[in-house]
Amino acid sequence: MLVLLPPSETKALGGSGAPLDLDLLSYPELNPVRGKLVDALVDLAGDVPVSLAALGLSERQAGEVERNAELRRSPTLPALARYTGVLYDALGLGDFTKVEKARAFARLAVVSALFGVVRGGDPIPAYRLSGGSVLPAVGPLGAVWRPVLEPVLAGADGFVVDLRSSPYTSLARIPGAAVVRVVTEDAKGRRNAVSHFNKAHKGRLARALVTSRAEPADLKGLIKVAAKAGLRIDATGPAAADLIVLSS
Repeated sequence: MLVLLPPSETKALGGSGAPLDLDLLSYPELNPVRGKLVDALVDLAGDVPVSLAALGLSERQAGEVERNAELRRSPTLPALARYTGVLYDALGLGDFTKVEKARAFARLAVVSALFGVVRGGDPIPAYRLSGGSVLPAVGPLGAVWRPVLEPVLAGADGFVVDLRSSPYTSLARIPGAAVVRVVTEDAKGRRNAVSHFNKAHKGRLARALVTSRAEPADLKGLIKVAAKAGLRIDATGPAAADLIVLSS
């Protein structure tokens, strides 16, 4: 099973790992594009105003540009420790046992604008680049990633659970992946997509899939594991499901 998570805009700073080495990342066939984007982001950081505009940042966020400038020299952390925010808080990597952490590194992957896709334990530095960004030297990231990322993800072994958000689903289509949507359901059974708490519920589902010794091989298995964790998932198609949250 491979569970695909979105990245986060916020990143943990620092780290104890050696500086970025693309050869240490999973999916080495993505390294030519990774190298191209890292170079473009570092070069862009030489012009702070242009960087802020391209990355959609304010002047108060100039520190993000400084981090991009240090991409090749700054320390690294495992991807699941680097990304922060609501989804990763709900995942709770810091609470995992040694066995659960190893399982998280094996089962979870993050689809990102800079690295395409990395496994949970891959060592990456802090950076700032969103899926919807357009780098002046590169252009829209979807056009850059789709030709190389789609074959990699389409070739993933086993059951793929897609928890990505829309800016990252646009980087690659994955035929056959189980796409999970977070919805509310009222007393009349009407469902609506959740926006505000979407990430937290996806984080809880990812946690359930890591803490379970059982490894789902299909949508039926996913629903069973989720139910044991107190999460209700209904299949809505052969490769689609709703994670249901009761509305107040």
